Amino acid sequence: MFTEERLEHILNILNKNGRVKVKELSEQFNVSEGMIRKDLQRLEKEGVLQRTYGGAMLNRKISKSSSINTRMTVNLSSKELISKKAFDLIDDGDVIFLESSSINFFLAKLIANSTKKITLVTNMSIIPPLFNDNETVILICIGGVYDKRDGGVLGSEAIKSISKYTFNKGFLGSSGVNLITNSVGTVMLEDGNIKELIVSNSKEVFLLVETEKFNLDSPYRFANIDEFDAIITDSNITDDIKEKLNNLTVKLI
Repeated sequence: MFTEERLEHILNILNKNGRVKVKELSEQFNVSEGMIRKDLQRLEKEGVLQRTYGGAMLNRKISKSSSINTRMTVNLSSKELISKKAFDLIDDGDVIFLESSSINFFLAKLIANSTKKITLVTNMSIIPPLFNDNETVILICIGGVYDKRDGGVLGSEAIKSISKYTFNKGFLGSSGVNLITNSVGTVMLEDGNIKELIVSNSKEVFLLVETEKFNLDSPYRFANIDEFDAIITDSNITDDIKEKLNNLTVKLI
């Protein structure tokens, strides 16, 4: 096997398992451990992995905090597609929660322009004005400390208010999803506390994320992937991601 072929195989194993061991790779490819270490060193220089004692782990990027204004201007086509898929899951009579997420804003716009008869609870400050002319939705706004960067109401008062409700369906965003560690995260602790409560208080909970989020990690883990009833994403999803989600028995929409 040529070096380039071996490197490709190593990358495939990394993407599947998240880490590799020198000894196992040496036995699998029938080459010396020294040769494998050189392979890993080369891949580390390319920024693909991080070497560890006896092996290496996949080098994943950490998601960075960005304001709601910034998030509302990127990946618009993907977010609109995801919001349409989520919209189709909402039935008359539902009590739903939309937390502070750019995709949820697009979902709220679809609801506001429809005749769905639901109760909508939200902590996202820019959602309520969308319903000024809507006569079919009962809108409940969560109170608390407003975080202008996040675009939502956070803190203990918000948590106290949300804890009083049980939702038929909760719709959540995330800044990073790790299919190897089965974790869903966010960059803010207070935001994570809200999301964690919504997961707990929803009969069905849906994760709304663009495909790129599967390649990012976040500082705060608020849920496991298999706590969600389904993940709703865009059309750019790869077969590798589909396989991993299938192994986690999570429905993909």
